[in-house]
Amino acid sequence: TDTGAVVNGSLNLCDLAGSERLHRSRIDVMADAKRLKETQSINKSLSCLGDVFNALATGSSHIPYRNSKLTYLLQNCFSGDGKALMIVNLSPTMLDWKESLCS
Repeated sequence: TDTGAVVNGSLNLCDLAGSERLHRSRIDVMADAKRLKETQSINKSLSCLGDVFNALATGSSHIPYRNSKLTYLLQNCFSGDGKALMIVNLSPTMLDWKESLCS
């Protein structure tokens, strides 16, 4: 800047793509344990992210950043002067309306 001040920033991109619903993910539990675990991890991360958003919105004295790796890594984005932007890709078909609504 003109004043010589140093400005630091960071950009975090997190891809939580995929259906969070096991039946929509078409996972054969016996045949694909790795995909099952990944889907369960996505669900946990999204649930913890929702808990953090709820705690921030209600002004809670405790923000549960340490409940998941995702929220722990993103805690600087949600506190102080941090900014957060969430992009959701929705399906335009009626077949996927429940999935879109949950997003």
